Amino acid sequence: MANYLPKPLSTFNILKEGKLTPSSCRHNLQLPQQFIDTVASHHHHHHPKFKHSLLSLSASVHVLTESRRPSDAQSLLLRMIRKSGVSRTQIVDSLISTCGSTPLVFDLLIRTYVQSRKLREGVEVFKVVRSRGISVPINACNSLLGGLVKIGWVDFAWEVYHETLSSGVQMNNYTMNIMVNTICKEHKFDEVKTFLKGFQAKGVSPDIVTYNTLISAYSGVGLVDEAFQLMDTMRSNGLEPGLYAQNAVLKGVCRNRSFERAKEIVKEMFRIGLTPDVATYNALLVECCRKHHVLEAESVYNEMLQKNIVPDFVTYSSLIGLFSRSTNLDRALAYFKDMKSIGLVPDNVIYTILIDAFCKHGVISEAMKMRDEMVDRGCVLDVVTYNTLLNGLCKNKMIQEADKLFYEMTERGIHPDFYTFTTLINGYVKGGNMNKAVTLFESMRQRNLKPDVVTYNVLIDGFCREGDMEKAKNLWKNMISKSNFPNHITYSILINGFCTKGRVVEALRIWDEMIGNGIKPTIVTCNTIIKGYCRSGLPVDAAKFFNRMASSGITPDNITFNTLIHGFLMEDQMDQAFDMVNKMESQGLSPNVVTYNVILNGFCKQGRMNEADMIYGKMIGKGLDPDRSTFISLINGHVSQENMKEAFRYHDQMLQRGFVPDDKF
Repeated sequence: MANYLPKPLSTFNILKEGKLTPSSCRHNLQLPQQFIDTVASHHHHHHPKFKHSLLSLSASVHVLTESRRPSDAQSLLLRMIRKSGVSRTQIVDSLISTCGSTPLVFDLLIRTYVQSRKLREGVEVFKVVRSRGISVPINACNSLLGGLVKIGWVDFAWEVYHETLSSGVQMNNYTMNIMVNTICKEHKFDEVKTFLKGFQAKGVSPDIVTYNTLISAYSGVGLVDEAFQLMDTMRSNGLEPGLYAQNAVLKGVCRNRSFERAKEIVKEMFRIGLTPDVATYNALLVECCRKHHVLEAESVYNEMLQKNIVPDFVTYSSLIGLFSRSTNLDRALAYFKDMKSIGLVPDNVIYTILIDAFCKHGVISEAMKMRDEMVDRGCVLDVVTYNTLLNGLCKNKMIQEADKLFYEMTERGIHPDFYTFTTLINGYVKGGNMNKAVTLFESMRQRNLKPDVVTYNVLIDGFCREGDMEKAKNLWKNMISKSNFPNHITYSILINGFCTKGRVVEALRIWDEMIGNGIKPTIVTCNTIIKGYCRSGLPVDAAKFFNRMASSGITPDNITFNTLIHGFLMEDQMDQAFDMVNKMESQGLSPNVVTYNVILNGFCKQGRMNEADMIYGKMIGKGLDPDRSTFISLINGHVSQENMKEAFRYHDQMLQRGFVPDDKF
């Protein structure tokens, strides 16, 4: 045999014609096994030219299955599955032609698909096997169902379930529990009762797993009363809810009821002889951290230690997160240290929480130290960690360092995402480097990361700040053409940009478009337009717009009035300015020092010192403290009118109030 190597088809024929098929060899499977092993060994070692056909593989699978060598059979099934250009139907038909309808073979086949994570193909094979009238053993069905539910392919799972049901194969608790889990995942809680009744009619009753699944699901969505009822049902069916069920309910109570009630449940657990574990205390702790109850969180942690319960990952990441958020970095670091001291290795999430906290505090050097520790400990920095660091660097205007980090990130094969680019673009815009920001924007698009309204707003704002309104306008058009629709921030940025340049007509055009698109203007946008008119020396138009504002239901604020008053003063329209002060007071707004100073300064410049003195009196009467510029205006005003006596009087008052005057006048 060493020199003669049979062809795959003759291999199959030897197994078949040579009466080496299982039907004839039932009592003597030695011969076909020896034959397969020899061929296999030839295939592996001496004769690379020998290749199994589907048929020879099928026949061999059959022999091995009958010989109770499932793992060897499975490795051949894997080869069948991986054979290129072979359809699922061909595999099934080839197995049927050599094996008939041996259930074990198809059981193995479907499990092989599930184990090699080929679930879609597994479903297809299941359907082909069923369409050939062969019934699939329940264990294989369960294996397929379990695999599908695990990855969330619920529709496929129901298809397989209904097909299994109609095949008449006897279902068991595993089937029931997998499908109960599916119903829970779909939140179709009203279907549970009917479903379980169907199983009970077949003699399959809910067990601990069924109840645990349901209790956990009900608690998870806040149906706490229902979860408690289920625990009662369990007891009345002779099953005692264990730690898993109690912890699940506890989580529900923590989130949806009072924390006090949760603590009662833990006491109750001790009373009935259950020993709370780390999950029990974590449920309490996570809730304290979510609600930001610092003292409560620490007391739960201390109780854990008293009860000799070893804190785990969830414990520490909750506490570290809590103290990082509540800006108590020392405590966060103390827990971080504790964690390492008991042999827990911090993961990316914990490092990133701490890095974020250091960045928010502006202690970038410490954030970078954390990152170095991460690398030393063999943690792979992911895109979230990099984004956190980049954000910290950009916010602290360390744009060179951010650029280096971005380069390092791409070198390490970490793909920058949408946030990476938006953060960096923002950094460059704030640093006044529009060219670099635009380059990044382009490379973002090349990578098919679609910029959103935030990215566009950052860039448009940058161009507006530089006063390059044409580029801002082009980007705006580009944004709309890509179906990114401007929001109220985009409109405000552009309106502000045009107003700053004194191009009020264009600003108003955008204003009208904004209103037309159903976006309500904010007081900030209104003030911007008023400022635009005033800067263009058109306070009368500003006042008209001011009246339009009121009719749109927007209440002017101090800034609105101060801008208008200033606008009238710039055009030497003192009386209108003064009218505005009265209007302001009639609307219940109190003019502040800034308002009074603006008017007072106007009167002083015009040499109308009686009015200026009156405004000063009004200011004092309102209990407002004049500031340095109030006195400077009054002194200069009286000096220019050659009224030295009054000038000295204000000079003395200024000194009394603790202001240091300019040089002697």
